Amino acid sequence: MTTSSALIAVSEQRCFGGKQLRFKHQSAVLHCEMQFSVFLPPQAELHKVPALYWLSGLTCTDENFSSKAGAQRVAAELGLALIMPDTSPRGADVADDPDGAYDFGLGAGFYVNATEAPFAAHYQMYDYILQELPALLQAELPLSAAKAISGHSMGGHGALVIGLRNNAEYRSISAFSPICHPMNCTWGQKALRGYLGDDETKWQQYDAAYLLAKQGSQLPILVDQGLSDNFYPAQLQTDSLVKAAEQAGVAAEIRLQAGYDHSYYFIASFIEQHLRFHARHLGLTSA
Repeated sequence: MTTSSALIAVSEQRCFGGKQLRFKHQSAVLHCEMQFSVFLPPQAELHKVPALYWLSGLTCTDENFSSKAGAQRVAAELGLALIMPDTSPRGADVADDPDGAYDFGLGAGFYVNATEAPFAAHYQMYDYILQELPALLQAELPLSAAKAISGHSMGGHGALVIGLRNNAEYRSISAFSPICHPMNCTWGQKALRGYLGDDETKWQQYDAAYLLAKQGSQLPILVDQGLSDNFYPAQLQTDSLVKAAEQAGVAAEIRLQAGYDHSYYFIASFIEQHLRFHARHLGLTSA
């Protein structure tokens, strides 16, 4: 495996004619070493390919999606790269939840730029996903500038927020079981208060339902939510996203799937539809 001075290769596996890769690098934004996973389809050996950025949920790393979602087969067919970042900064110097809880701190960066000590020193996941990682990968790997964004749970929140706030950077947005209205659920309130402080007006920029209702969306949106999800509706608040889309006149496709829960079995069941949705908007397919 070839590497650059910025990327250090961790692992490589052949997968559906492409390559499943893992790298580490020193992040200037997060001030720590980060690992991330990449699937390069076989087409990347011939030309640059567009990418789907996948943001994972609470407690996850970059490897959950790569090992559980079964996305590589369809991505290889479509010629679509998959970029799988970690869910928070990592390292001995990185602050964690004082009680070691799963829903804040390590593994729970919530894709925000923290402003509160001690988290502001490292927890700048919004800028990492939006700016640093794409710039690094487009410089070092055969990726075109065209990209889409998706994610699950906390990562679905991140995908919606980053996509809605940066319409010019992405072609499409999708999410599985996203935290749609974090200002109004205990997961979100804990995270936003801890990272951003008590001023709830600062939370609005990281609330997908608020953003969608206020500004609408120029990008196509696809959301899947399982009706047997034990976090629905209390933590996920999908209805708030539906209402926001209606208020803004946005034709977002928000699907409620009977019998499905919050697990990767749910993601694996519908990931092909999401990949083909993004492929259409990235210009890889016409239907």
